[in-house]
Amino acid sequence: MNRLVLEALVLERGAMRYTPAGLPALDLTLKSESEVSQDGQARKVSLEIRAVAIGAITKPALALALEAKAVFAGFLAPSRNGKGLVFHVTEIA
Repeated sequence: MNRLVLEALVLERGAMRYTPAGLPALDLTLKSESEVSQDGQARKVSLEIRAVAIGAITKPALALALEAKAVFAGFLAPSRNGKGLVFHVTEIA
């Protein structure tokens, strides 16, 4: 299963673009800071991740202000250039 749920801030938002299939697409940079437990020890985790919203989800993604916190759900896929991963957002709460 490939599913990611992340509470994050919208750090950057690109301009609306369209895929070759004509779907709206919006590039985002998300920033997450949290505390997790690893082997019984508390650990602070801070990360930035590249994300993309494609299709109908672009509308709620555009409505989020910069620095707005939300819960993003979706899946990870290789980036178009093959370097790294991109979080494909399919839900925003």
